[in-house]
Amino acid sequence: MAVELNELRDQIDAVDKQILNLLSERLSLVEKVGEVKSEHGLPIYAPDREAAMLASRRAEAERIGVPPQLIEDILRRTMRESYASEKDSGFKCLNPELRSVVVVGGNGQLGGLFGRMFALSGYQVKVLGSQDWDRADEILEGAGLVVVTVPIHLTQGVIEKLGQLPDDCILCDLTSIKSKPLNAMLEAHSGPVVGLHPMFGPDVASLAKQVIVYCNGRGEESYQWLLEQFSIWGASLCEIDAAEHDHGMTLIQALRHFTSFAYGLHLSKENPNIDKLLQLSSPIYRLELAMVGRLFGQDPNLYGDIILSSQENIDMIKRFHTCFGDALRILEGQDKQAFVESFNQVSHWFGEYSQQFMNESQNLLKQANDAIHRG
Repeated sequence: MAVELNELRDQIDAVDKQILNLLSERLSLVEKVGEVKSEHGLPIYAPDREAAMLASRRAEAERIGVPPQLIEDILRRTMRESYASEKDSGFKCLNPELRSVVVVGGNGQLGGLFGRMFALSGYQVKVLGSQDWDRADEILEGAGLVVVTVPIHLTQGVIEKLGQLPDDCILCDLTSIKSKPLNAMLEAHSGPVVGLHPMFGPDVASLAKQVIVYCNGRGEESYQWLLEQFSIWGASLCEIDAAEHDHGMTLIQALRHFTSFAYGLHLSKENPNIDKLLQLSSPIYRLELAMVGRLFGQDPNLYGDIILSSQENIDMIKRFHTCFGDALRILEGQDKQAFVESFNQVSHWFGEYSQQFMNESQNLLKQANDAIHRG
């Protein structure tokens, strides 16, 4: 039996080596694709091409008896690496006549990411850091685009210092709140203004499939090339009103960050053995614990700024606290019927999204489970 098993394992090892060689060949081809896209100004992410290719490969897999989801999982992971590789080829510059791009806060992580992306696209990039304000006039002189990416609590003060920009200079910010910075930019600068919110962190391998929200301010025709440049980088654009954006972020960011903060605070006071919790956790609970723990591996000032950025956030958290109390009273009353009725009300509110989220989470859980090593 051992001999037979070893022979089969040797054959599997040989097939794995073939797979490695094929993946290497595929990545080489992707590099060439990236060069062609860069030359012709094509986005690195082509959703129609990706969807058609995945559908074709799934059909081929089913025809030869390979689980379709298996080939899709492999290809999606491979494509993620491919998008990162295509980035190294650079991008076509859509506005070669543009004067310098000044990234205010460009020494930070997010500012550094956007600075690199502009540089990869052939623009002249300058950085105005916190230690450079004595040379601000020199750095900002003749700027064609100024990108403000500083901590939220500093954003308005920094924008107010930018009142002497050229009239045709585009002024934008990358802050996670939009109404106050957008109004501050419109007051400080008479030229084109647009509010931006990258819905991702600075650690992304590429901008493929990442969302950049934009809120129109003034002179929309002047910065259309900028939005198109983001698309070439692979980003998906989402236009929204600044006030509507901020209300959405109250739920998506402020409330979620606060509940993670409160849950982590509670865990630290209960002081359980995290290793034991992980051993007892199914993939979904492990993933939930990881999402909470992830928060505490980052800058507390950033999350404090996000949560405290508006009274609306605090009011929303207070309403959540009231709702939490209402739910707790159901438990204290041992009222299972009330619990079921409330549960069904929420289920009805989610509607078809419940099944959609079930399917999406199942895929995430499979990947999370694959990454776990249990000795």
